[in-house]
Amino acid sequence: MTTRNLSDEKVCLNQVSFSYGNQDEKVLKGVNFTINPGTVTALVGPSDSGKSTIAKLIAGFWDVTEGNITLGGKDIKEIPLDQLNQEIAYVSQDNYLFDRTIRDNIRMGKLNATDAEVEAVAKAAGCDGFIRKLDKGYDTICGEGGGHLSGGEKQRISIARAMLKDAPIIILDEATASVDPENEAELQKAIDALTHNKTIIMIAHRLKTVRNADQILVLNGGKITQRGTHEELSAQSGLYADFIHAREEAASWKLA
Repeated sequence: MTTRNLSDEKVCLNQVSFSYGNQDEKVLKGVNFTINPGTVTALVGPSDSGKSTIAKLIAGFWDVTEGNITLGGKDIKEIPLDQLNQEIAYVSQDNYLFDRTIRDNIRMGKLNATDAEVEAVAKAAGCDGFIRKLDKGYDTICGEGGGHLSGGEKQRISIARAMLKDAPIIILDEATASVDPENEAELQKAIDALTHNKTIIMIAHRLKTVRNADQILVLNGGKITQRGTHEELSAQSGLYADFIHAREEAASWKLA
């Protein structure tokens, strides 16, 4: 894979506000933060707090309503979409697979990739084993939306595609949320391989996923209400402490 210099890949949100249509109903309200190259930033908060909206704005899916987002000091609105697409890999819980072969779906990360490159990233993403057990291996048709595969299999193929793309910035939007426990360990190994030496922006509800982040941003009502490391935020009262308490209670809960 390509070795990239991340020195100019800083992401900055400057007074970012966003509305879907009604300017009086802002989903984000004056959000400011900086993501340094090679670091991990976790976004946490209740549903509809603006986490996924931030992720999609950084990825260039939508334009901000107010303020701006810069990548390497340049407003992302001024970066050609195909170039921005090469800088950022976006992996969510519902990545779409096309009704084409597994090989074709992975190759969408890099259209000129050789079969050997496709199979190498499939191995790194933990896909190769189950792919080779299929009747047609890498030439198996995924089905519309990946309907011929399980949720965990689809996710690992999506991660293989992102690995092949080799973008310096990885956005993980609840990437493991809908995966069954049997597939979670393999999927986590794939994510670890994908994110090695990258700039990571993650949205997650699991404590073990966010606790080692370089910075945690807590959102509520479209605003950042807390920011810091796990240790710093754990010592404060507020939404993050509530988040920890809820996860610890869930982890200790057992069926009678």
